[in-house]
Amino acid sequence: MRSFALCCVLLCAVVVSSTSARQQPPKVGIQEKLGQTLPLDVELYDETGQLVQLKSLMNKPTIFTFVYYRCPGICSPLLNELAKMVDKMDLELGKDYQILTVSFDHRETPEIAAAKKENYLDLVGKRTDPKGWRFLTADSISIQRLTNAAGFYFMRSGNDFVHAGALIIVSPEAKITRYINGIKYLPFDIKMAVYEASTGKIGPTIATLLTICFSYDPESHSYTLNIVRISAIVILILVGVFVLVFLVGPKKKQAER
Repeated sequence: MRSFALCCVLLCAVVVSSTSARQQPPKVGIQEKLGQTLPLDVELYDETGQLVQLKSLMNKPTIFTFVYYRCPGICSPLLNELAKMVDKMDLELGKDYQILTVSFDHRETPEIAAAKKENYLDLVGKRTDPKGWRFLTADSISIQRLTNAAGFYFMRSGNDFVHAGALIIVSPEAKITRYINGIKYLPFDIKMAVYEASTGKIGPTIATLLTICFSYDPESHSYTLNIVRISAIVILILVGVFVLVFLVGPKKKQAER
């Protein structure tokens, strides 16, 4: 009996240990933390060098990008692609949503951020509100608080960093609602993610219709047409028509006679 009890204890210890290991964040990469809220009291420097709290910036659906401005790797392609998406989407930057690009290199300055902002706003073909896309810097403690909360993990490698690329979509209340991984995007995926994060504040009718017809596929990290859901809706509509035409209609005529 004691041996059996000991085996049970050891088995439980192995299960707990393996579960903890699975929950450990990666050294580099993305750990999705959907539904969690970013720390609103974290302080950042804007492009003018002004110290601002995150809560003062959160008033609409927000696309977060974590980069470092002198990155020789994926950061520039990611921001270039995002600028193209801003140009292609029919949502208005600064009104319907905003972008917060945060450097995770604490050595970078607001002056560098301001120069990058000018470059990427120039890439956006259509006229946009400059306040719609902010380029921010911060000290190492603030950066770590924010990136850890967002599930974004990076590692120093010499003078540079090893890191992943992703868009992290956040609601106006700073709650994480979606991740779009990689550095190539579709305007529709970003638009749907913004709708989801909007909590009905922009285009509620269109947003509801789109979220009914399309669903998010976590494997491909994109939105796909939900055939099952659409088929169910069509069947319900046909059943409703059948009831009205073949059941309610004849009864109504008989009552009129």
